Amino acid sequence: MTELLARFSSLSDMLSTSPALAIGLTLGAYFAGNGIFVRIGRPLWLPPVVLAAVMLSAAIALLSVDYARYREGAQWLTVLLGPATVALGIPLYQQIHHIRALWRPILCTLPVAASLAAVYAVAIAWALGATPEVMASLAPKSVTAPIAIGITEQLGGSVSLMMGGLLITGVVATLCVDVLARVMAIEDERILGFALGINGHAIGTARAFEISPTAGAFASLGMGLTGVFTAIFLPVAFRLIAH
Repeated sequence: MTELLARFSSLSDMLSTSPALAIGLTLGAYFAGNGIFVRIGRPLWLPPVVLAAVMLSAAIALLSVDYARYREGAQWLTVLLGPATVALGIPLYQQIHHIRALWRPILCTLPVAASLAAVYAVAIAWALGATPEVMASLAPKSVTAPIAIGITEQLGGSVSLMMGGLLITGVVATLCVDVLARVMAIEDERILGFALGINGHAIGTARAFEISPTAGAFASLGMGLTGVFTAIFLPVAFRLIAH
């Protein structure tokens, strides 16, 4: 037993010298979460990323791994977020004829939806007495992670808090879009995909691809445009409010 505990305590030291263990823990949690997700019937309220996050958190806690060391070791996976987001341009190109036909409603809808996504989060946090750091962390919660990280750092927020809000937002947005689509009898895959991309970022986009390639393309478009719009205007809005 003593020898086993000694081996567990050495894992933290291994993380400080090599990223292999951190990457292995992350990938292992993801594949395990995805396997459980499939086995339990792919529920909307429990996407694989949530399962993976819970299992990874439990593993880090049980192994007494310092989070800062884990994050340093797993940063190579974070670098891949950018290329993965850019790769969503492929389904956009494949569905470009649908997008061209709806460019006017897209341009009219996006600024309003992206602004509301940031405003209501900040307004609720302010009403509850949140600090400026917390509000800055919650403002980009509907933006895909690679862009949201940069925005949060620029606003002076906490990346860890932002990532938590990002995860919750993706799950809740996916559920709400599904429920509202049923209540309002919305069956147009383009509308569903665009709504999922704007409000649910990567989690919503993954759900959209489960619906159809068309829904996935419009979700990619919504996620990308929301990221660009928020990255340009949110820092400006925060500076104006601060002054």
